[in-house]
Order: sequence, then C-alpha cells, then structure tokens
Amino acid sequence: MSERLEIVVVGAGVVGLAIARALALAGREVVVLESEVQVGMHTSSRNSEVIHAGLYYPEDSLKARLCVRGKELLYAYCEQHAVNHKRIGKLIVAPTVGGADRLQETAHQAARNGVNDLRFLSAEEIRSLEPDVVCGSGVFSPSTGIIDSHELMMALHADIEACGGSVVCNGEVTDVQVSGQGISFRSGGEQFECKTLVNSAGLWAQDLVSEIAKRSRWQAPLLQPAHLAKGHYFAYRGKSPFKHLVYPLPFDGGLGIHATNDLSGAVRFGPDVTWVDAIKYDFDESRKSVFVEAIKSYFPDLDKSRLAPAYTGIRPKLAGRGAQFTDFNIQFEADHGVPGLVNLYGIESPGLTACLAIGEYVQHNL
Repeated sequence: MSERLEIVVVGAGVVGLAIARALALAGREVVVLESEVQVGMHTSSRNSEVIHAGLYYPEDSLKARLCVRGKELLYAYCEQHAVNHKRIGKLIVAPTVGGADRLQETAHQAARNGVNDLRFLSAEEIRSLEPDVVCGSGVFSPSTGIIDSHELMMALHADIEACGGSVVCNGEVTDVQVSGQGISFRSGGEQFECKTLVNSAGLWAQDLVSEIAKRSRWQAPLLQPAHLAKGHYFAYRGKSPFKHLVYPLPFDGGLGIHATNDLSGAVRFGPDVTWVDAIKYDFDESRKSVFVEAIKSYFPDLDKSRLAPAYTGIRPKLAGRGAQFTDFNIQFEADHGVPGLVNLYGIESPGLTACLAIGEYVQHNL
C-alpha cells in the first residue's frame, strides 16, 4: 500500500528548497526528495554566487520580475537569518567608446525592470574606483551583491523543518506516473502517492517529465528540450585586484567572463560557455587561453601565471547556441493538463537571486 503525501518537491537545490519553504510557511505538508547525499550539489553550488540586480532581462518576463522581487526578499532574508552576504556592487564596462550605446541600452532595460540606481561612469571615474580596470566607459550597479549559497541553503533547510516539513537526501524519485489518486512514485524502496509534485529537478527536470509521460501514456505538452551550457571558473591566486564585481558587456549565451570577489576577498573569473551533451564536471584547462584574452580586454595587467582551475558548473538552458533570450518556464495544470504537477524548466541565472520569489510565485499559484 502506498504512503500518501500532500506535496513532494523533487530536487533540493536552492530553488526547490525555497519553494518548499514557501509552501511549508503557508501550512502545507511538504517533503523534499533529493537524490544526492546532500542538498545543492549541482547548479546551486556551481555558480558565481551573485545577487543580481535585474538589469538585462526583458520587462515583464519571469526572469525580470522574479529577479527584482527576489533580490529584495533575499537581502532581507540574509539579514534576518545571518546568511553571509555583501552588497558589493558591480561595474559593467565597455572596452571602447563605441560600447557606450550598449551600456545605455542596459540602463534603459534596467529602468524598465524597476532598477533605477545605475550610475554612468567615465573611464576616469572607473579608474578611481578600480585602478586596474581599463575601459572606455561603464555603469555601476550598487544593488548587486555576493552571497554564501551554502549558508542560504542551510537556512532554507532549517526553515522547512521548523515548519514541519522534511528534506530527505539519498531520496531518488523513480517510476513516476499519473494515477487516479494523484501522482505515484518510488523512493528509497517504498511506494508513494502525492497530491502535488513540484518538479524542481534542475538539470534533470525534462528527464523526470519524460518518464512521467512514458509511464502514464501522456504526450507531455510543452516539454522543452534542455541545452547544457558548461561554464569554467578560474581562481586568481593572491589578493584580488578589485573591490567590486567587474563584468564585460553581456554576449550570446551568458554575461561574459567576469571577475567575482568571494566573501573571503579572493577573486575568480568565469564562467565561459561551452555547450555539452552530458553532465560532467571535468575541467578543460585548455580554456585558459580563452580566459586570458577575455580578461585582458578589461584587466590588461592580468598575470596569467596566477590563474588556476577552480571548478565548473552547468546551466540548464532552454535554447542552444546563437539563440535569443529564453525565460524561466514554470508550468501548472493549466499549461500541461496534469492535476498536481508543477514543472520548472530552464532555472538558470538569475535563479539563485530569484529563489525566494520563485517560491512565492509557486505557492501563490497552487
């Protein structure tokens, strides 16, 4: 006989935990099932750990709305729960005077998204802030910050348990199918049924829906393919030359190879974009030459001997090479016709920043 549950969240990354927390705070019975030995072992812990301001995304997109709302919620949450973070600010720099038009476009887009605190800076003003940065012009975003993503996930985990929910690791979900009583599945050798299943499986979200469709003989409308974008990060040995985050102008597929200080004061550069077919975190050290060229466009005094491999991460994008903007895709019954199923596809950057707002959004729509 199957054990009956109310809500199961599949995936204990930062977004799955934030959704579970929002539901638990609303008085719902929630269990989070994570296949790994601990929470957040994939995209949630293999990123730049930046709190984004919400500058780049088209207005009214989920990314724009949930990033701007999430930034406000996240700063407040970090203060209330003593999660280590810092509102460090970031520079977006144009390497030539001709890049000023693209900076202006970024500022206009930010204003349309409700971000009105950007400041235009000349090359001389930037040099006074960051003496090692060489550029034609730039903008400064004072509300961009950095965060300890592990501490954030531990705080969310604690909140879930304090509200009566639970997070179960080594809890792989298999044999998922739509049943007459809801959604049935197996985990830990036992059979379960739940009223609502929130698919926050990140890199494996599409795989989970494909299994449901196959076992339930369901056509899975709106199933978008996943495109895996691998990013490398290089550490820079020694003291960081920067006081702020430093970003080049954004490019197709990402925000460029940027400089991110961590909370200890060290700096790392990344990520690049390498399209891959499998989830593997091996490090391709031959990418170093690409990094050196990109970094020197704004930091010409780079000492390449100080660059050392750090880690890689993989982003679950909804479009591949050369594609235009793609939004988060958060589906409910009205979208795909399956009662009780919530799918989250393409939750890449700014997913960390937006996590609490995504939790709020899912809770309000269930």
